[in-house]
Amino acid sequence: MRIQKLTADSKQDILENLLKRSPNNYGEFEGRVNAIIEEVRKNRNQAIFSYTKQFDGADINEDNILVTEEEIKEAYEQVDETLLAVIRKSLVNIKKYHEKQAQNSWFTSEDGIILGQKVTPLAIAGVYVPGGKAVYPSSVLMNVLPAKVAGVERIIMCTPPGKDGKVYPSTLVAAHEAGVDEIYKVGGAQAIAAMAFGTESVPKVDKIVGPGNVYVALAKKAVFGYVSIDSIAGPSEILVLADETANPRYVAADLLSQAEHDEMASAILITTSEELAEKVSAEADQFVAELSRKEIIRKSLDNYGYILVADNMEDAIDAVNEIASEHMEIVTKDPFHVMTKIRNAGAIFIGEYSSEPLGDYFAGPNHVLPTNGTAKFFSALSVDDFIKKSSIISYSREALEKVHEDIEQFAECEKLTAHANSVRVRFEK
Repeated sequence: MRIQKLTADSKQDILENLLKRSPNNYGEFEGRVNAIIEEVRKNRNQAIFSYTKQFDGADINEDNILVTEEEIKEAYEQVDETLLAVIRKSLVNIKKYHEKQAQNSWFTSEDGIILGQKVTPLAIAGVYVPGGKAVYPSSVLMNVLPAKVAGVERIIMCTPPGKDGKVYPSTLVAAHEAGVDEIYKVGGAQAIAAMAFGTESVPKVDKIVGPGNVYVALAKKAVFGYVSIDSIAGPSEILVLADETANPRYVAADLLSQAEHDEMASAILITTSEELAEKVSAEADQFVAELSRKEIIRKSLDNYGYILVADNMEDAIDAVNEIASEHMEIVTKDPFHVMTKIRNAGAIFIGEYSSEPLGDYFAGPNHVLPTNGTAKFFSALSVDDFIKKSSIISYSREALEKVHEDIEQFAECEKLTAHANSVRVRFEK
């Protein structure tokens, strides 16, 4: 991995390079994605069947697009019992964490005034689960369980089938364990369009969540407004903030855990120790030679991998907040103190035994996180993503009479005379 001094110029160069990965810069694909969406809106089932044959090589039709109970039973027979046990343990942890996020409706009443907030779960949510370069049963749990905790009435899932028309067994098992109501064999931009507008087989949903490739990201961006979406996710990211107390072998291993996702993933170490920087670089080189996805990792590190040496921890923390990484690890002498100074990160992992994959699979917090610097204003997927909040207002005549002239004056100030009249007529002599 490349090592360089952290300066104002180097930080700016890195930020500009990382932003090249943003879905906002995928313009070359937008025409193709928009064409797919329009085709699905126009021809519905016929379009998604055609695209599934074209892109996935699978023959899907009205009779086999929906995963059957028999297919789910077959999937359970193919998934190792030990893996099933792990999925169930992870499910419990994720559910417990998200239950703490649950919100209740509330009301206040005083002097003839009732105010409140009514919390209502979405009626139907759509979960997208990719199936290209890897298998993601963990994403199934992370996207479905917050919706279940929120009380969403109906949860559907779309995922691309293999050429044999089947879905990965571990994906099916995770979906069944999490409580998905229906699973459809359709992927890519066509799946997003199907959930956004509905077809003869796939129902229209209120919200679409879940990660995917560039086509999925752009499709979600295109349908936003017709439905809600969680975010437009970019490539994976990890940033490790470390001092001289960090274990270089651990740090190197954690950096590569994200670099293996795809060629556009980003792995960054910011440290105050030149010695640590050198050791991490050497350890990373050794690990890469041994890992199964070495070609992907090498391309990721060549394009978006950095080891930055800062003059002091204050400068290091400033850079961390500017980069606003999806995953951020703190491996320093006093990590909890450092954590209080971190403003921008999707998820923060504290201490040398809190490696990023712990959050990906098992700890409980959601691994659907803001990328490409959007951690400055976005949060992790949560129960809040699957509820609506309606304001409640109720005034008695006596309560409104005390303030009606104030309201009328405000409305007249804005030259909205019908607003003022709406209140005034209630107190005509």
